[in-house]
Amino acid sequence: MTVVWINGTFGAGKSATARELIDLIPNSTLFDPEVIGGLLAQHLLPPKHLAGAGDLQDLPIWRRLVIDTAAAMLAELGGTLVVPMTLLRQDHRDEIFGGLAARRIGVRHLLLAPAETILRERTAHRDVPSGLPDGDLRTHQWADDHIEPYRAALASWLTADAHLVDNSALTPYETAVRVAEAVGTGAAPPCDIVQTPEPTAETVASGVLLFDERDRVLLVDPTYKPGWEFPGGIVEPGEAPARAGMREVAEETGIRLEEPPRLLVVDWERPAPPGFGGLRLLFDGGRLDSAEAARLLLPGPELRGCRFVTEREAATLLPPVRHERLRWALRARERGAAVYLEAGVPVG
Repeated sequence: MTVVWINGTFGAGKSATARELIDLIPNSTLFDPEVIGGLLAQHLLPPKHLAGAGDLQDLPIWRRLVIDTAAAMLAELGGTLVVPMTLLRQDHRDEIFGGLAARRIGVRHLLLAPAETILRERTAHRDVPSGLPDGDLRTHQWADDHIEPYRAALASWLTADAHLVDNSALTPYETAVRVAEAVGTGAAPPCDIVQTPEPTAETVASGVLLFDERDRVLLVDPTYKPGWEFPGGIVEPGEAPARAGMREVAEETGIRLEEPPRLLVVDWERPAPPGFGGLRLLFDGGRLDSAEAARLLLPGPELRGCRFVTEREAATLLPPVRHERLRWALRARERGAAVYLEAGVPVG
């Protein structure tokens, strides 16, 4: 099962290309996530909930429904799902593609990249997208507002992540032929993203805190889920939690701990559908000298980035419950005694 994700800004020709493409790729089906946006905006979410959302993609429920719907369609139909949808934020790309990878669904990412002059000419003759008020001025303004984020995405991550197809002088059919050739020949291979199966029950996860010579803590930015994290991961069946933390640190950063790290925090994470919660453990991996810190692996398939941060800086990167876990772990490190938490709050 495969997803062919056709990316590009407004006016790039994604939808027209996708309609042609399903006739060129055997056993393929079209899935347009605009349908999900329309359902949320018109039928499912109250207006007051939508008022603060500049873009429906910013709503976690939209991203979750896109993953779930794509997976359900492929489970029902098999084959290939052709998805024409703009993705300009890398964290949204990582969440959606990572969620699909967790279902063992590979994503081939292609970017339709006509010249900007062609884009502006096309938007002058396009209908307004679903959910926007009618009117040429509003249409053109909406399209123009997306040019700058598109430029920024091209410069920062999009060009390196997707297979580019310059369709400036191509019809939708000719563009679809180029896309089909890229998919068929392997020129657009499945995205290199870690496949982390979604849990089906409560889990135990081990994180390891690593410090630099200034006592800043190392945080990592996984490609397969949103938000910054501590190095670590799920404890496998039959695996000791401390050893799991050591294994994950080695896999993610290249740092190999000689001894099992000392326990700092046990935190019970309550179930929050669709998650199952479970036990979250934090260990003290010790201080890295400058030479060891310099040997940290560059971000690869598992990590988009990593950095040493102060406790205050961590508050701007970590989700609140994760930051509370870190805060109590640092206090436990100072006192030399582990602490038990429930949902980030000490008990006993």
